[in-house]
Order: sequence, then structure tokens, then C-alpha cells
Amino acid sequence: MGHPASGDSSFLTAPRQRCLINWKLQTRCWKMGCFSFLKMMMFVFNGVIFLGGLAVLGIGIWMKVDGGSFVQILGAAAPQLMQLINVGYLCIAVGTFLLLMGFLGCCGAMKESKCMLLLFFVIILILFIAEVTGAVVVLAFSSMADIFIEHLKTWAVKTLREDYGRQDDLTAIWDTTMKELKCCGFNNYKDFNSSYFYQTHSQTYPTGCCLPPKRECPESELDSTKKGCLQEFQTFLSRNGRIVGGVALGIGVLELAAMAVSLVLYCQIGTNS
Repeated sequence: MGHPASGDSSFLTAPRQRCLINWKLQTRCWKMGCFSFLKMMMFVFNGVIFLGGLAVLGIGIWMKVDGGSFVQILGAAAPQLMQLINVGYLCIAVGTFLLLMGFLGCCGAMKESKCMLLLFFVIILILFIAEVTGAVVVLAFSSMADIFIEHLKTWAVKTLREDYGRQDDLTAIWDTTMKELKCCGFNNYKDFNSSYFYQTHSQTYPTGCCLPPKRECPESELDSTKKGCLQEFQTFLSRNGRIVGGVALGIGVLELAAMAVSLVLYCQIGTNS
């Protein structure tokens, strides 16, 4: 039986070469599979952003076309804010921005455009830094919340005493608020004392403050279990604070994931050909 010559190394190196080629092919297939998966994740994530922007844009258009009363109510509640922004235009601007972001991310992933992916990464990074900065500012200046509550208290008591029962929009909003939160007045039922409603309804209180199935009722027939809407709203926030925090944390995680995916795609484009 013949044996290969000692100087012929092709017989020994051929299996190693085949193994090396197979390993390279498997590694390349794995990288291409991961690349395709990241592209799909990028497309899905930005598809959600696109749909969210479409919804916000629709709300903004509705507010400009058929939401005049809502804007007037917000302007009455916080006139100094209405001097800075218009809610309808703000929603339209935010919705348009989200639409562009979703379109940018989807096109960047599908067309494998490094320029679009880099631009998407930079914008998300700026938003993330702005959100973190805003959270730090809110924590550092938490006393501003007390100032806002005092302003809200002044406006709420004023509207209950002067406009409740006179302006249909405000009356409907207060009725809905008191029904949903099961409360009476802003601080308590005494906010209605000497009010327009109290004087024009034979010194009685609104239905939301009375024992069921009463409609308007005198002070002796008030529901003593109902507290002010401010206290009930604070209780609601304390009960659902974890949900709000969880949503904020989830948004931050999604932004980090979007930045990571866009950066990986940016680095991988051009290496898979």
C-alpha cells in the first residue's frame, strides 16, 4: 500500500482547509441571520413610532378643526401656558416629528443607509439626554409642583364659584371629574358655598356631592364619604405612581434598544457583502 510522500502537505492540509471554510461559512450565515433579525426589529420598532405619530397628528388636527372648546378650557386653566404654546399645533408638530422618525428608521434599516441610521441614532440620543435632564430638573426643583398646585387650586375654586352651572363646558367637565373620582369640589363641598350654582339652585349642592339617588341637595343630605377632588387625585397618583414610573422606564429602555440596534446596523453595513 502506498503512502503519501513526506513533502506532500496537501493531503494533510485539505481537511483543515475544508473545516476552516465550513466554519467561515457558518459564521457568515450566523452574522447575516443576526443582521436580518436586527433589521426586522428596527422596522417593527419604527413602525410603532410611525403609528403613534399618526395618532398624535390626528388628535392635533381634530383639536384645530373641532376642538375649540377644549382649547378654551385649557386656556382658562393655565393662560400663561397658552401664551407659550398652542396645544393643537403642538400635537401636530409632535405627530409630524414621530412620523418622520419612524419613516427615517424604517428606510434606514430597509435600504441599509448608514447616513439615515446615524441620523436616527443622533436624534434618539439627543431625546434621551433631554429626558434624563428633564427628570433631574424635576427632582431638583420638586417645590415647583407646590406652586403649580396653588395656581390650580385658585383657578379651580374660582371656576366652581363663578362658572359652574353657567358655562356648559366647564360644568360637564366638573361633573365628569366628580363622578369618576367620586369626589365633591376641589378641596371639599364648601367650594360651592356662595357659588353661582348654590345661589341659583335654592342653596343646594350638585348631584355629585349628594347621596344617591338624590339630585341637587342641601348640606344635610350630602354624601359625607366624598372628599375633595384634589385629595382623591393625589390618592390616584400615589396608587398608580408605579405604573407611570414603569411606562417612563419602558420608554427609556426602548430608546436605548433603538440606539443599540441602529448603531449595530450602522457598523455591520458593508461587512456582510
